[in-house]
Amino acid sequence: MDNQSAESKIYDAESEVISAIAETMDLYGVPPSIGRLYATMYFNHSSMTLDEMKDELGMTKPSMSTAVRNLQDIHIVRKTWQKGSRKDHFVAEKDFFNYFSRFFGSKWKREAELNLSAIKEAQKELQQVMEDDNLDEDVIERAKLDFEQLEDYKKYCHWLQKLVASLESGEIFELLPKDNV
Repeated sequence: MDNQSAESKIYDAESEVISAIAETMDLYGVPPSIGRLYATMYFNHSSMTLDEMKDELGMTKPSMSTAVRNLQDIHIVRKTWQKGSRKDHFVAEKDFFNYFSRFFGSKWKREAELNLSAIKEAQKELQQVMEDDNLDEDVIERAKLDFEQLEDYKKYCHWLQKLVASLESGEIFELLPKDNV
């Protein structure tokens, strides 16, 4: 095999995985273009500038900037310093265990916080209904059922917070070791 054939095989292999990563990220609400950017950066073995990303993916520089910011927000791309360069350089998280922890941890943390806040407010309203003796019994009973159901939902949200804490601390990897996969 010559170098050109080998380069072609490497390109095909990387393209296959880039497409799969982009599609997978799309399943979790990340647009395919941002997924492709992350996957492209994953296979780039050095940092990339916005201009390099733009050239590689054929997107506009403002689109690249927004996409990088989105990836930074979920902590799977970070800015790095490059001696002698005035441009910002970025690298993708290469460790998928860290990627998983950061990506899902941030989403699950937000889910738990949003829902616990909503449950707290809802239970205040339901408590008022349950304590009002002037209401029909079926209305009070519905409020009680909803209140009890929300208690179960709170258990899930608190469990989710524990899961996030175990991801952030790395404790989850004691239960499910990385090297035993």
